[in-house]
Amino acid sequence: MALKTSENYRGLSREIVEKISKRKNDPDWMRELRFAALDAYEKIKMPKFGPDLGGLDIDNIASYVEASSAMVDDWNKVPIEIRKTFDKLGIPESERNGLAGVGAQYDSELVYHNIQQAVAETGVVYMGLEAAIHSEYANMIREHFMKLVPIDDHKFAALHAAVWSGGSFVYVPRGISVEFPLQSYFRFNAPGAGQFEHTLIIVEEDADLHFIEGCSAPKYNVANLHAGCVEIFVGKNAHVKYSTVENWSKNMYNLNTKRAIVEEGGKIEWITGSFGSHISMLYPMAILNGRGATMEYTGVSFAGHGQELDTGVKVEHRAEKTRSIINAKSIAKDGGVNVFRSMVKIATEAKKSRSFTDCQSLMLDSLSKSNTVPYFNVQTNEAEVAHEANVGKISEKELQYLASRGLSEDDARALIVRGFANNVSKELPFEYAAEMNNLIKLEMSENM
Repeated sequence: MALKTSENYRGLSREIVEKISKRKNDPDWMRELRFAALDAYEKIKMPKFGPDLGGLDIDNIASYVEASSAMVDDWNKVPIEIRKTFDKLGIPESERNGLAGVGAQYDSELVYHNIQQAVAETGVVYMGLEAAIHSEYANMIREHFMKLVPIDDHKFAALHAAVWSGGSFVYVPRGISVEFPLQSYFRFNAPGAGQFEHTLIIVEEDADLHFIEGCSAPKYNVANLHAGCVEIFVGKNAHVKYSTVENWSKNMYNLNTKRAIVEEGGKIEWITGSFGSHISMLYPMAILNGRGATMEYTGVSFAGHGQELDTGVKVEHRAEKTRSIINAKSIAKDGGVNVFRSMVKIATEAKKSRSFTDCQSLMLDSLSKSNTVPYFNVQTNEAEVAHEANVGKISEKELQYLASRGLSEDDARALIVRGFANNVSKELPFEYAAEMNNLIKLEMSENM
């Protein structure tokens, strides 16, 4: 085995945080931030809303998984057993087929990071965050790290800040459009452990970036925890699309935090496909900080037996003529529970702003549940806010029609579900759209 869980990192204490900090060779400011976050974690209570997190015992979660190999930029130098795992996931094949750069993390450590030379020559930076902290970009990182997500934002943000490891740093200079996407893939392979990667993206004025995040893990009989963090800074008239397809195992507690701030005329797109995990609490957020800034959220979640996916989106309109569009879809079967939460805040100064939310749920049986929990805080009369929600099921007429075209009932149901989720898959590159459709097919075939 190239990687192993160390019992020395199990639980959470000052000693463990100190060990991680020393192992990462943290500068003084990062070490101090880790300990401040640990103090915040100990003071902040567990969330009072959402799924029951009683099955998550931090004392039995390893905060860090040791690596026996260093991060490399040559795929052939990655240990063979890790290469086999990522090869099955289509990495680095997808890199060869049209990605500007790829990062691969295995448990707590990056094992591979590479960017195409032509892209790097434009000034675009894509590298491991830990390496970037000790590079010429150190001051930039210190200025932005845990600024959108303060260490006391919530309990798991504090946990993340205390024990984070791995993740990526992206910097796109002014006026540069990255023609092909950058991709990070996170593979969770150790039982009873946590993954706490941090992704920091800075896209300057008039620049453009599509960043793809993929996640997967095998199934174990013990709880695993994912509490990563994503911070995105979108400059004036810049555009960022952040796409995620999460395929966690059913023992995972997915408590991730994602947040972007968008300046004048800029745009952030969240594209999210949530599959797997025992429990998810995930609410990407955009702060529309400049006049005419825009957020679009397009997401689909699929909850099956034993799953409770509590997902949604947050947006704060802080400037005039800002706009947010939220399109959320959820699918539930075999007693799965979907909850969609949205928070829309329009400040007094955000006059002539608009926000539209559309939630659609597809129920595949009478055992499953789907709830929508919208929250609005509108502080000006010069704004437009609308919310629509509906719940439906697959009709017998649809099944009969598809049966007349030669499809079995199972294939017909899967086709209808894929069509329901099409607004997400069409926003993804081909390989990820295919993966999402395969995940839907797999979910539909289980326990049917």
